[in-house]
Amino acid sequence: MMASRSKMSTKRKFVADGVFYAELNELLVRELAEDGYAGVEVRTTPIKTEIIIRATRTQNVLGEKGQRIRELTSVVQKRFDFDEKAVDLFAERVQNRGLCAQAQAESLKFKLLGGLAVRRACYGVVRFVMEAEAKGVEVIVSGKLRGQRAKAMKFGDGYMIKTGHAGQVYTDTAVRHVLMRQGVIGIKVSIMLPHDPKGIQGPKIPLDDVVTILEPKEEVMPVVVSPVQTMMATGMADAGVEGMENMEMEGMVTPMPESEMPADAGVMEQVEDMPQEDPALASGF
Repeated sequence: MMASRSKMSTKRKFVADGVFYAELNELLVRELAEDGYAGVEVRTTPIKTEIIIRATRTQNVLGEKGQRIRELTSVVQKRFDFDEKAVDLFAERVQNRGLCAQAQAESLKFKLLGGLAVRRACYGVVRFVMEAEAKGVEVIVSGKLRGQRAKAMKFGDGYMIKTGHAGQVYTDTAVRHVLMRQGVIGIKVSIMLPHDPKGIQGPKIPLDDVVTILEPKEEVMPVVVSPVQTMMATGMADAGVEGMENMEMEGMVTPMPESEMPADAGVMEQVEDMPQEDPALASGF
């Protein structure tokens, strides 16, 4: 089936990929349920197909000296008609199992199979998820919980978005079936993931209704110039030396003492006081 995929039409290829993922996921759910199975990712390259198994206990998935992962690789290769060494299986540890809906659904499943009360088991999962910094969580358990009458119980905490694009991106959902003695009990765990700019704990995309208020920038206060200073600046530029002398006489400007004057000030005055020669006399005419 996998060898002839390149000759398929686009529509048939999408259907074949979906069927392959569904069968592979069901196989791993049944095989790795006790090892904290939390999903699978399929990466297809021109050379080989890589299958990444996400679990909370990766050492149990690998087995002793990698024996179990080799057995799973052989089963997948024979079932889906892969060529020799055309498929590889890898195990990846879940970073935060409190934010993984599949891991929590499996945990709740084994709690119920162990005989723990439904209400106590569900509240334990809700508390564990909220301690993992999730925005919200909802656990729904339905079936013959007590007695012969089937009913549904819903446990939740925090903030939960179920509709729209945010519901698809931020909400992680998992469904499991528990085969109890009195019948089948259904479990549905939904977790509202937190926003993470790095994309590790949750989605990078911020929510649409979240408004971030930034701190105001420090404003530079303008310097206020008095009319007297403005008149002084314009008067010194227009009047020149005579205007300066008049201002000194009126007391508006204090003259600089000779001790603070630069060394070449006297030279500049001598050069300015020297009489200028007539250009006609200088040329000899």
